[in-house]
Amino acid sequence: MLDIPNFKLQLKIMNRLLLLIPLALQLGCGSVKEVKTANSQLLKDVEILSSDEYEGRKSGTKGSELSRTYLVKRLKEIGVEAHPFLGKYEQNFDIKGRNSITKGVNLVSYIQGKTDDVIVVSAHYDHIGVINNEVYNGADDNASGVAALLSFAKYFKEHQPNNTIIFALFDAEEVGLQGAKAFVANPPVALEKIKLNINMDMISHNDKGELYAVGTFKYPQLKKYLITTNPNIKLMLGHDDPKLGHDDWTNQSDQGAFNAKNIPFIYFGVEDHKDYHKATDEFKNINQAFYTDAVSVIQEVIVNIDKQRDIQSIFRETLQMKKQ
Repeated sequence: MLDIPNFKLQLKIMNRLLLLIPLALQLGCGSVKEVKTANSQLLKDVEILSSDEYEGRKSGTKGSELSRTYLVKRLKEIGVEAHPFLGKYEQNFDIKGRNSITKGVNLVSYIQGKTDDVIVVSAHYDHIGVINNEVYNGADDNASGVAALLSFAKYFKEHQPNNTIIFALFDAEEVGLQGAKAFVANPPVALEKIKLNINMDMISHNDKGELYAVGTFKYPQLKKYLITTNPNIKLMLGHDDPKLGHDDWTNQSDQGAFNAKNIPFIYFGVEDHKDYHKATDEFKNINQAFYTDAVSVIQEVIVNIDKQRDIQSIFRETLQMKKQ
């Protein structure tokens, strides 16, 4: 037997639910659209920086200068400011060769956090240039890390971090980490304020879905922050035991300059692949799906760590052990 009042009530509720469905779909589509837009810009940055126009971004060349022009434009678009200590994005230094000195330029920006403790997020923008009339575009090495850094800058511009974040784009990594060394020699903040370096170098080219996080051998307290909800990426620990010899990556990219100052670090990268330091390291050869997932994983880790207002507390046990 039909209960008319209850039926009318149920019909009214159903109609309201039906009205909400398009709104939910609209909101869902908006969220998906935002993600797609972010990924589109991420890939666009890699593609532009690794195009022939930038001539392989070798330090001291026209290609390097063009890269900086593009990167400064992107930093301004995102809305991250030059560090006030420098008063501009550019940090100039000398690149010392065997018989020459070339002008090097780091690009340094920052987002003020709720504390003055600093996380330095870094990637090198230089590559190895033109060799035998072939442009070595360096899409994975390291346009991928640079584009990721820009993506993180945008995220933290929209979500104020607990810790102040310095975004450092280093020059002259390919000739002995000279940009990173110049940065730690003349930092824009007191060196003891820098609590952690998160460095990215080659994060877009892996066929096994493996991304390495290097640094937990020396700083095991970081392990609990190296977690991800992304099922597509195998976040691997390793390549940081000194017994591994050449397979110890601790000092093989810009994090090495921070490690030399006993500043804790995490280095994100992939194992060498067939296009490493070859002319075939081009945008068309990166793994786009892997790359976008890898960037999301690294951002997740940075957010995990930034939730700790007192980053020093993460390493307190390690520092006490060193003193004993």
